[in-house]
Amino acid sequence: MRISIVIPAHNEASFLKDCLDSFVAQTYLPNEVIVVDDNSSDDTFTIAKDYAQKYDWIKVVQRNSTDEHIPGKKVVDTFNFGLAHASEYDLVGKFDADIVLPNNYFELIVNQFQANWKLGMCSGLLYIKKEDEWIYENIADKDHIRGPIKLYHKACFEKIDGLRPGVGWDTVDTLLAKYHGFETITLPEIHVKHLRPTGHGYSSKNYQTKGEAFYKMRYGIVLTKIAALKMALQAKSPILYFQAILGYLKAFFQQQPRYVSKKEGKFIRSYRWKGIWSKLNSI
Repeated sequence: MRISIVIPAHNEASFLKDCLDSFVAQTYLPNEVIVVDDNSSDDTFTIAKDYAQKYDWIKVVQRNSTDEHIPGKKVVDTFNFGLAHASEYDLVGKFDADIVLPNNYFELIVNQFQANWKLGMCSGLLYIKKEDEWIYENIADKDHIRGPIKLYHKACFEKIDGLRPGVGWDTVDTLLAKYHGFETITLPEIHVKHLRPTGHGYSSKNYQTKGEAFYKMRYGIVLTKIAALKMALQAKSPILYFQAILGYLKAFFQQQPRYVSKKEGKFIRSYRWKGIWSKLNSI
């Protein structure tokens, strides 16, 4: 299966070498890795260029954008910029520059796609380092495919119409994949090192965009409260709950554009409620 990977990278010089080394060491090499230097002021481009000179399947392109940290939108816009330079592919991936893959990552995942024609998305799990030990990054359920290590089958990627440019893009894509009848799988035996924990660079205002994302996914206020409470508990930050609710209400009164249609939104709410009742019944 032909694999194209796009890595958006803004000032990732501290992590990029370790990241690319893990791609080079793969037992099943991707057909191409496109590093998009997004307006970096450090050595990101130089490092990526060095790898591109050594390996003909690694490419580097440059994108001029703002230095402002815009969660969700900036990374998706950068990914789309890189995707425009991609060759033909069967699997397309959006990976971050601060991850280190085990050397059999693509071998194991390609096996999953080849064995299951309904599989739309697949990944391993992210682990962060705490006190010299790598532990699961517990900000999402283990069945959720995380944003830094997304791999899509082309049929699924096209059916969901690509990625939404905003916070929540790595949740709405999974929900839309299920809406269109695709399966999504995480492989718990695959441990991916996440060198920089999620949330780096977020401000209070940025956290409000999480609430906006719930509005754009048509969660409704009750589901939003439940999701916001879960996030706050996982992050051990009570104020995150109120920031998310505030973001939802702002989006509601501003009537911001949605990520999904009414029909898709109805499916998403039903799917979320089924998951909630299932967990409650298992207690």
